[in-house]
Amino acid sequence: MGERQLLVLFGSQTGTAEDTAERIGREAKRRHFQCRVEALDGYEVANLISEPLVIFVCATTGQGDPPDNMKTFWRFLFRKNLPLGSLCQLDFAVLGLGDSSYPKFNFVAKKLHKRVLQLGGSALLPVALGDDQHDLGPDAVVDPWLLALWDKILALYPLPPGLEVISPDVCLPPRYTLHYLAEDALHPRGDLLQNTAPRAAPSELHPFAARVVSNQRVTAESHFQDVRLIEFDVTGSGITFSAGDVVMIQPQNCPEDVQQFCQLLRLDPDRWFVLKPTEPGTSLPALLPQPCTIRHLVTHYLDISCVPRRSFFHLLSYFSTSDLEREKLQEFSSAQGQEELFSYCNRPRRTTLEALWDFPQTTCAIPPEYLLDLIPRIRPRAFSIASSMLAVLPDPLSTHGPPKPCSAVNWWPSQLLDVKPRDLGQGAWPSAALQVHWRALVSLSLGAVGCGAMEAGCVLLWLWEAGLLLPAAAGRWQWDLLRVAWHGLKGWYLSSMGASWVGQSVTIASCVDHFHSSAALGEPPSPLERFWAGVCSVLCLSGCSRLG
Repeated sequence: MGERQLLVLFGSQTGTAEDTAERIGREAKRRHFQCRVEALDGYEVANLISEPLVIFVCATTGQGDPPDNMKTFWRFLFRKNLPLGSLCQLDFAVLGLGDSSYPKFNFVAKKLHKRVLQLGGSALLPVALGDDQHDLGPDAVVDPWLLALWDKILALYPLPPGLEVISPDVCLPPRYTLHYLAEDALHPRGDLLQNTAPRAAPSELHPFAARVVSNQRVTAESHFQDVRLIEFDVTGSGITFSAGDVVMIQPQNCPEDVQQFCQLLRLDPDRWFVLKPTEPGTSLPALLPQPCTIRHLVTHYLDISCVPRRSFFHLLSYFSTSDLEREKLQEFSSAQGQEELFSYCNRPRRTTLEALWDFPQTTCAIPPEYLLDLIPRIRPRAFSIASSMLAVLPDPLSTHGPPKPCSAVNWWPSQLLDVKPRDLGQGAWPSAALQVHWRALVSLSLGAVGCGAMEAGCVLLWLWEAGLLLPAAAGRWQWDLLRVAWHGLKGWYLSSMGASWVGQSVTIASCVDHFHSSAALGEPPSPLERFWAGVCSVLCLSGCSRLG
């Protein structure tokens, strides 16, 4: 029997894998393991060769990509010069969380399991593949897998003599203890709560405070989606970006929600406190200043607007003084109650604050030191960047000459609708105007527009690369072909934005009929042109049909 130490490493994008890793850490403590739970990129990967027992919990993002907080670990682990027997002393297990609706379902977990085996690790169990599409969610796989895992682990690392597994009815101590400061003690000024470290490259731990220049709604007031175009001043940040990048925004809770939360839990929002870890080696929250006020904790750290998870109701049930509320909380935290929990939380997108309102007798009994165990931290939200540092605009006074660069920050979506192919004249088709059309569309599609405009922009780009857009001596048929594409693109763009097609003068029938009549005037299309004509017609039909 070796030393009873367990390391749980997670790679999480939205917090699900982290929540599962924390659950494994709590179950390990019930079995008297010395357990650490860390993000993969926060762990010194070179120390992996000396770890006896590791559980990996990792999600898969995008098209088989690792989460952001395990990419450094991922690159290191797949270095070709790593000795194949370097992890021969390691007992490990891999738990994957994914979505079977994606082609590369749990790709990261499968590849990680295979790689650790290649490096000499001994797998305790086959890789577990949690599926978000299952009726009971990932827990349908996680629950039985964990039972089998603990049987394997306890066979290798039995309990010390005289100790038993701590009952699930016993609430474990919190990770931190909260110590209130005397009300007459001197406290730092508000500006000392800000990060005073030397300015580094913007990151989650060192965010850049950008000034909001403008905030405009780009969908119609009657549309059910409130899509915003927000312009930031990032001067001095050193931030660079390209098409396809996202900007991470660190949100905070609104003052009204903070006030309601403090009232529910009977907390003084202006009370100062310090945190102290209950176990040695536990680090304090990186983004939480010490000392801190309850108001700052709730406003900037606790995500009271997120949809609560199963672990939230499990911990909350320990504090309930009402038999009726406790029974419901235990149902939500059980494996059999996951369908009921989904109907209560996920389907209506009920927030943590709203759930606390539904359990008032339990909420007012929550000990403040359990707040950081009960409610996850606020994570940065990813928003698509709807501008390009490479954007160019045509010279408004001339359609000739090279394109003039402009600041992409000043490029507004509404300007796209002010330019039509017929307004550019048939004598000269400026490359700058063409470039700004498809570049702006691709850029906009990365923001509020969605895949419709992306596909429309790609069609224009394909036409350009095929040589059909458009020589200076373009004929009438080619112009009408482009006009069909333009109206389809415009319809697609407007429908994606939730706007109405005001002043529409070209219907589906007139677009297609005009195209065919023009082609019959003496300019027979080539096979390649007929192909692109079909593409443009489909584009037009799709754009108009989405508008109804």
